[in-house]
Amino acid sequence: MKYTLSVLVENQPGVLSKVVSLFARRGYNIDSLAVGTTEDTTMSRMTIVGQGDDHILEQVEKQLNKVIPVIKVRSLGPDAVTAELLLVKVACDPATLGKVNEIAALMKAEVADVSKSTVTLKYAGEHERCETLLDLLRPYGIREISRTGVIALERG
Repeated sequence: MKYTLSVLVENQPGVLSKVVSLFARRGYNIDSLAVGTTEDTTMSRMTIVGQGDDHILEQVEKQLNKVIPVIKVRSLGPDAVTAELLLVKVACDPATLGKVNEIAALMKAEVADVSKSTVTLKYAGEHERCETLLDLLRPYGIREISRTGVIALERG
């Protein structure tokens, strides 16, 4: 099962290293990790996506709560508001540019750059929609991908 954790931490050097090493020491993989400051610049929010059963999730939460700079750990359910930013560079010649533009318009992706041989699209949305966009673009030849990872907040 996939889980998403929202971890509020003190905004200080070394906190990310402490949190990541906790996962590494226990042999847990991180599928996605995004970190940024919050409305209070003394705190940062980490959004961590991983896989594991309820027991692993419970262990991760307990261990994270023991890390000194961690303020709050919250497991987010499937109803959380999530987003991801995706940049994708696609091979493109004049004959395929129109088709790639149609896909971009259909998915509401923004054309960020165009050259003679490539087009770069910028897309922000749910993880599944990012995957859909990539699936639609694969036949044209994806040259590069850069993703932020999932960010999330509880509803309400």
